[in-house]
Formats: sequence, structure tokens, C-alpha cells
Amino acid sequence: MPRNVDAAILRAFLTVAETGSVTKAARLLNLTQGAISQQIRRLEDLSTHPLFVRQGGRLILAPEGRNLLAPAQRCLAANDDLVAALRLPAVQGEVRFGAPYDIIGSYTPAILRRFSRMFPAIRVTLVCKDSVLLLADLKAGDIDLALTTETGCGRGGETLRRDRLVWVGAKGGDAHTRTPLPLSLGAETCVFRPIAVAALRKARREWQAICTISNMEPVRATLEADLAVAPLLAHSVPATLEILPEDKRLPRLPAFRINLYGAAERTPVVQAFAEQARRSVAAGLSR
Repeated sequence: MPRNVDAAILRAFLTVAETGSVTKAARLLNLTQGAISQQIRRLEDLSTHPLFVRQGGRLILAPEGRNLLAPAQRCLAANDDLVAALRLPAVQGEVRFGAPYDIIGSYTPAILRRFSRMFPAIRVTLVCKDSVLLLADLKAGDIDLALTTETGCGRGGETLRRDRLVWVGAKGGDAHTRTPLPLSLGAETCVFRPIAVAALRKARREWQAICTISNMEPVRATLEADLAVAPLLAHSVPATLEILPEDKRLPRLPAFRINLYGAAERTPVVQAFAEQARRSVAAGLSR
């Protein structure tokens, strides 16, 4: 006999997995700690295995919990899509959406795929620029919504996800050992560029720009060829590259936020797209 899993249980599981705490998950979901604990126990009863283990005061996923993570994300995303489809009338129109080069290849496909399945009649115009340029376009009314990568969050924006800025290079490469350090950086409007340069100067590490284009294709080409290293968000690192270890010669970089901004006046179509972006990024649905 088939058994069904309540979406509320999956939401509790994913929130505990993300926060590492029943207390924090309860606060985010506006539930009691007891309710969250009960939902986790119900899921563990179905699994017949513990899904979390405690490590240093934090709950981390057990092997069985890690196996459940991706299916739970997909199931909850499908549930949210269904609820949204039930509530929204059939709509037509256009959405002008902007995303920066550093995350357009990771998060944007999942957003567009989910949105197009729900609203096949809606035309989406995609704009790819650095975050500061997208915010200028939004202010000018040239686009309706924009994802950005920033160290903070500006007025009118909402943070969907936090991520680490890391040094990335070729698998097994040695570009990070060279002097001066060869770098692939975005254009002057790239938000990662001044932060990476400042960190290297503070660490007294000489560097040399190899690529200065805000386009992931040439940046990725130089990295895969082991000609340079680059600062990228950890969640967007392609499988062909690797995150380089932090040490005195590769200084630690700050955390970043993925933010969503939109025009003050939004049509139902734009609102629907914003909700898909919100859910996809917050759930970590990339590529």
C-alpha cells in the first residue's frame, strides 16, 4: 500500500537541515520546537533510520538524511508549484528578468524551467549584466525583476540565500601557486573584483589579471586551462573546477547574498515569476 509524506514534514526537515537547529527552524516556520521535533520523528519513522546527528551543538545530516535531501527538495518544489497553480488564474504577458553572470548558469535555468511549465504562454526576456548594472536597469524601468550578488541587501530587496565567495581553479592545477597570482576577474562593475583584489593586497599577494570580462565562458576557459584562479560563489562552481583551500596565500573571502529586487508596482505575471525565483533560489535548486 503506497504511503504519502506530508509536505509540512518535508518543509520541517529541509529547514532543520539548512539551519542546523530545531529552534531556528521553528522560528522560521512559525511553529513550536515540539511540533518541528514531532515532524522529524514522523519522517524518521518512515525512514527507520535517524536523519540527523548532533555535532558541536548543531544538527547535521546523517547519511540517510543526505540521501533524502535532493528528493525532499524536488517534492516540496512540486508541492509549491501545485499550490501556486491552484491560486493563480491563467495569465498572459511578459516578464523582463535580469541575473548577473556569476549565477546565471546555476540558478536561472531552474527558475525558467519551473516558470515555463506553469505559465507556458508568458514570454520571458532575460538580461545578463553585473549586479550594479541590473539595479540601474531596474530603477530605469528597463526590467521588472533582478537577482543580484551582494555582500549586503539594499532597500527594497530581499535576501533569498547566503553563499560563500571562494577561490576556484582547475582540478589538480597549480595556477594558485604562481607569482604573481594569475586572476580571471570580471569587468570593473563586477562586485567580486574589488573584494578579491583588496583581500590579496591585505595578504600581500602579488597578482596579475589574465581575464577582465564579465562573462563566465572566457573566465571558465582560463580556469579549466589552469591559466588562472577566480573568486566565485561556492554553490555556482562547475563540476569541472574545484574550490581551492584557504591559506595565507589565498586569503579568506567574505560571505555574499543572493538578493531579489523588483519594481514597486508588479503585475500578477511578475509576482508569479518572483515567487518562482524565491522558491528556486531559497531551496538551492541550481542547474
